[in-house]
Amino acid sequence: MLSFRPLLGAFGSPLGNVGFYLGLGVLLSILYLFAVIVYNIYFHPLAKFPGPKSYAATRIPYFQALLGGQIGQAIKDLHQRYGEVVRIAPNELSFIDGEAWKAIYGTRPGHKQKPKDVRYYPPTAGGVPSIVVSNDEDHSRFRRTLSHAFSETSLRAQEPLVNSYIDLLIQRLHEHCEAGSKPLDMVAWYNFTTFDIIGDLAFGEPFNCLHNSAYHKWVSMIFSNIRYGTYGNLARRFPGSKFLLRLITPTRIANGRNWHIELTKEKVKGRLEKSNDRMDFYGHILKQKDTERAMSFDEMVTNGSTLIVAGSETTATLLSAVTFYLLKNERVLGKLQQEIRASFESEKDITVTACNQLEYLNAVLTEGLRIFPPAPTGLPRIVDGEGDMIAGKWVPGGTIVSIPHLAAFHSASNFTDPESFIPERFLGDPRFANDSKTVLQPFSFGPRNCIGRNLANAEMRLILARVLYNFDLELDVRSENWSQQETYILWNKPGLYVRLRPRVGM
Repeated sequence: MLSFRPLLGAFGSPLGNVGFYLGLGVLLSILYLFAVIVYNIYFHPLAKFPGPKSYAATRIPYFQALLGGQIGQAIKDLHQRYGEVVRIAPNELSFIDGEAWKAIYGTRPGHKQKPKDVRYYPPTAGGVPSIVVSNDEDHSRFRRTLSHAFSETSLRAQEPLVNSYIDLLIQRLHEHCEAGSKPLDMVAWYNFTTFDIIGDLAFGEPFNCLHNSAYHKWVSMIFSNIRYGTYGNLARRFPGSKFLLRLITPTRIANGRNWHIELTKEKVKGRLEKSNDRMDFYGHILKQKDTERAMSFDEMVTNGSTLIVAGSETTATLLSAVTFYLLKNERVLGKLQQEIRASFESEKDITVTACNQLEYLNAVLTEGLRIFPPAPTGLPRIVDGEGDMIAGKWVPGGTIVSIPHLAAFHSASNFTDPESFIPERFLGDPRFANDSKTVLQPFSFGPRNCIGRNLANAEMRLILARVLYNFDLELDVRSENWSQQETYILWNKPGLYVRLRPRVGM
């Protein structure tokens, strides 16, 4: 006769109880996860929106793409397959319709501005919010203080300083190019220039990248800070996020981020010891020290870090991309060189005002911003209240929404022949009459759009015009596929190797 006493005895022992409850816990966890997945796919308020079931079920596919540096391309591919609105996570929608800009990022009567999903952005120094992730009140305070530094008046006053660094860039390129026999990494040279400019404008001194023909250690750590934000995006979705962030972040990236913060503090302290009369960025900040707009030291540090990255890395990215696409399109390169060289009798005539009048140069840069947006992914906001109508779709409250630049600007529903570099689309060419130009917002949209837009546009025009005025360029074979890059919050740019030959007759 069968007896169950041994089995029952096992459950009665301490070891048996532990095993039983462990097994029960695992089983319940699996059942709970299964129930969540079924709910997310079939019963969630976003279940009606198109997208792959794997992305609807959990955030795992999203995080795989994010940590693998493929998030920009992955979302672009999803839109090509599923259309103008795609569910990219259980509680997140991605839009590429130009009508969505105002609803997501703008202000409208009867609607509050949608708050940012701060989990997406790199954690700030000491947890003090920067102008990027601050609440509306602090953002308004920061923006009013800094807006004077980025005004047209300030830009005109800063032009000689900007030109002095472009002079040094051109000098260094002549010294290093060896008449085209030695390919130069233009990503590095553009970064040297933009970092030196923003360093002087922010802290009253350059990083001396151009002087030394090398990255300053502070600059070389910036991408560690950006990658740190990728891990932060994942960690902050869970309880105990600080511990989890330390656990999953590679030591090299965590150390780079910490050094970046400490060096930023040193830079700010050094600037505060100088005269307040110099009207660089901190000069404008210090003018407000006795007003309601005053910034604390920690706010100066976190905003200083943000301004350096936003004011240099993105501009260098655009210049690198435009250089690449020009060298892959001889017709466009020749037409632009002809415009620049025919417009100026001497190099000293190349000014911001003069460059603003160069029709083809401006079209080339606009097309560069479209085909290779410096911020390729979406900047997520959260739908508040009961919900909102976005591009003709009712979106429930609590949903994360964004417009990913790369996907929107490369969509065939927005642009004719979107994968081709054709500046004429912005010059009235009838082939592109149906392009949705309103979707192109590379500096974002609304009250929180890029505060440094004027400076970025001036640098892009001056630097590109001066380089093409002085040199003939040829792409090195190593960089034939340069545009195939990893994307995080920004692009992870490899070297762009170019042969430069001084222009004949100069």
